[in-house]
Amino acid sequence: MAAVRPVPTPAQAFLAPLARLAQRDPEVEALVFWEAGGWPSEPTEELEAEEIAFYAEGLLDEGFRLDWRILAAADAPARPDHVQLWLWEEGADPPPPPGEGWVLLDRGVWPEGAAA
Repeated sequence: MAAVRPVPTPAQAFLAPLARLAQRDPEVEALVFWEAGGWPSEPTEELEAEEIAFYAEGLLDEGFRLDWRILAAADAPARPDHVQLWLWEEGADPPPPPGEGWVLLDRGVWPEGAAA
């Protein structure tokens, strides 16, 4: 009898693209940006591939909002370069768009419809 896979939670389904990327490219890293009265220009912390989805899932469970982005360098637009996690609590301004020289490959905003 085939093993039955558990049904993913809504948060796990939302983060599935990040988990798949980490499996395909264990060298990919995530840059974490926390809103605190404004968005920082530099990341607050960096995560290794295997930490990305786990870290984000815990924060979603705590009620934080998240805008995740998979970015590629403009000179290699088909190859994911890194992930950005933009985290905030309700009432914050939306995160800034990707900077010059970056191509947005994929994106998700939690909860769906949150200002971003």
